Amino acid sequence: MAGDLVLAYDYPVLGAFWTVMWIFLWIMWLMLLFRVIIDLFRDHEMNGWAKTGWLLFVLIIPFLGVLVYVLVRGKDMGKRDVRQAQEQQAAMDDYIRETAGAGGTKGGADELAKLSELKARGDLSEAEFQAAKEKILH
Repeated sequence: MAGDLVLAYDYPVLGAFWTVMWIFLWIMWLMLLFRVIIDLFRDHEMNGWAKTGWLLFVLIIPFLGVLVYVLVRGKDMGKRDVRQAQEQQAAMDDYIRETAGAGGTKGGADELAKLSELKARGDLSEAEFQAAKEKILH
C-alpha cells in the first residue's frame, strides 16, 4: 500500500512545468483550430466546395491542415477580422445615432426652446404652441 502512494514531493517541479506548458499549448492549438474553422465560414468570397475542401483538410489532417491554411490564407484572415470589426463598429454607431435621435433629446429640446421663445415674444398663441409641442414630442 505504501508503495502505491504518490506524494506531491515525488512530482518534480520541472515535470509540473512541462505539464502546464503542454496544457497551455493544447489550449492554444484548440483556439487556433476554431479560429481557422470560423474564418472558413466567415469568408463570403469562397464558394461552398472550397469551404468543404478546406474544412475536411483541417479536420482529417488537423496539424498540417491548419499550418497550410494559415500559410496560404493567413494574411486574408487578418483582413477579414479588421473588416468585420469595422462593420460591427459601424453598425453600433448607426444604432447609437438612431437610438439617440429617436428620443429627440437634443434636437427636440432645441426646438422646444425656440417654440417657448416664440411664445414668450407673443408670436405664437397658446393653441399654436401646444400643437407644435405635441408635433415635436410625438
